[in-house]
Amino acid sequence: MTRTVAALLLLLALGACRDYDYYRPIASQKGLLPADQFALYGREQAITVAIGRELARPYNSGTGVQIRRAMEYAQKFPDVVQVEGDSLGYRLTVLFKNGWRTAVVPIADGKRGDETKIPS
Repeated sequence: MTRTVAALLLLLALGACRDYDYYRPIASQKGLLPADQFALYGREQAITVAIGRELARPYNSGTGVQIRRAMEYAQKFPDVVQVEGDSLGYRLTVLFKNGWRTAVVPIADGKRGDETKIPS
């Protein structure tokens, strides 16, 4: 009887474990301001959207390559001072010249970063 209860408790505990697919909830834009509208708020916001779109591009080489390529893309902007990547959390932290620090998550809206209109 105790073995049956222990087995049921073990199955219940395994059923309560969460999955580790962090990409889907982070990349979901449901309930957020559309990326193109956010990009109209200013230069740094447009650069953030462009980096997020590049972060969402599939490279079929793993998360590390995806993060590294998005970091390289971010460094091409002269306003970006520092970029830190988190390959487990699918996000980048970007520091701009004016001191604004922001987290960049994947924006999977089917556009590339270069398609984002960045004001001068």
